[in-house]
Amino acid sequence: MLILAGLGLRDERDLTLRGIEAAKAADKVYIELYTGKWHGTEKLKDIIGKTPVELKREELEQDADKIVDEAKEKDVIVLVPGDPLVATTHLALIEAAKKSGVKTKIIHNSSIVSAIAETGLHIYKFGATATVPFPEKTKGKLPESVYEVLKLNRAAGLHTLLLLDITPEKCMTPNEAIRILLEMEKKRKENIFTSDTAIVVFCRAGSDDSQIAYGKVSELAGKDFGEPPMAMVVPGMLHFTEKEYLEKI
Repeated sequence: MLILAGLGLRDERDLTLRGIEAAKAADKVYIELYTGKWHGTEKLKDIIGKTPVELKREELEQDADKIVDEAKEKDVIVLVPGDPLVATTHLALIEAAKKSGVKTKIIHNSSIVSAIAETGLHIYKFGATATVPFPEKTKGKLPESVYEVLKLNRAAGLHTLLLLDITPEKCMTPNEAIRILLEMEKKRKENIFTSDTAIVVFCRAGSDDSQIAYGKVSELAGKDFGEPPMAMVVPGMLHFTEKEYLEKI
C-alpha cells in the first residue's frame, strides 16, 4: 500500500493521530520537505519510532516508479507538509500507484489553502493559485504565468493566493515577491499589480506567532515580516464582511 499523509502547517504538534498511527505501522517512511517549510523533523522520529528517509524533488517526481514498486510489497508512507494533495506532484504519485494496481490511502491535514481563511477572506471566492518563483529558477525571466493568473482572477473579481517559492537554502519573502511582480507590471503595463494594489500577507500560519498584514503594496513593500514561511493574497472584489474584517487587522 502507498499512503500519503499530511504533516500540517507548522510542526510535530500538527500531526494527526491517524497519520501517526499509519507512520508507526508502515514498513518504510519517507518525508518530502521541498514543497513547504515544516519545523517538526527533529521530534518526528521520536513520535513515530523511526527515522523518515527524506525524498528530494527529483526522487519524487522522476523516480516515482521506485516508490510505487516498493509499495507493491510493503506499506510505504510519504509524509508531506500541509495536506498531501495540495501539490500536484503528489497526485501524480497516487495516479502512478493506481495504474500499477497498488492500493492507496490519503490522510489529510491542514494546509495554507484552508488556513488562508484566517485572513477573513472567503474561501469560495479564491481563483487559481500561483507560486512566485525565484529568478534563478526561471533563468532570470519574469514570471509571465503568475501575472496571467493574477490578471484572470482579478478580471473575475476573485482573490489570488500567491505561494512564495522555497529552496533548501531559503524561503522567498513578501518583499522579494512584491519586487518581482512590480517588475512584471513595469514590463506588461496592464495595471494588474501596482504600488496602489491592496495585498494581504499571511506569515507563519499555524504557529503561535502568526501574523496577518493588510495594506497597499507601497505600505508593505519595505516591512520586515520576520521568519518564514509566508504567503500573499491579492484580493479581488471584497464582500463587505471581508472588508470589515481586513480593516480591523
